[in-house]
Amino acid sequence: MSEARKFAEQTLDDWGITDRVDDVRLCVSELATNALLHGTPGSGGILVRIRTGDHLVRVEVRDNSSALPKQRFPDDESPTGRGLLLVAACADGWGVDRYAEHKVVWADFKIDTTEAMKVISC
Repeated sequence: MSEARKFAEQTLDDWGITDRVDDVRLCVSELATNALLHGTPGSGGILVRIRTGDHLVRVEVRDNSSALPKQRFPDDESPTGRGLLLVAACADGWGVDRYAEHKVVWADFKIDTTEAMKVISC
């Protein structure tokens, strides 16, 4: 997921957005990992999109499964299952847009910067 993290960091840097970079980078990593592990078995493709406008950064990760993600509540000994808990803790909101043959899991981050609407995908 290093590519997704680098993409997020570089995009925010290009746009001059300096607040919430760590939160965005972490959530991009978690959402992209979930998409690769659970959302696209065998298909090998996800789309990471970042957009900003109206004091908000939105991260979207699209995969080719319509199955909804499930937030788990693992015990202290469990080595996995904390991804969506981290997203919920770091983002100001998150959700899923479901389509016929794919879904987009998104996370929103309030920012101080006023930016024109920008969208970038990788």
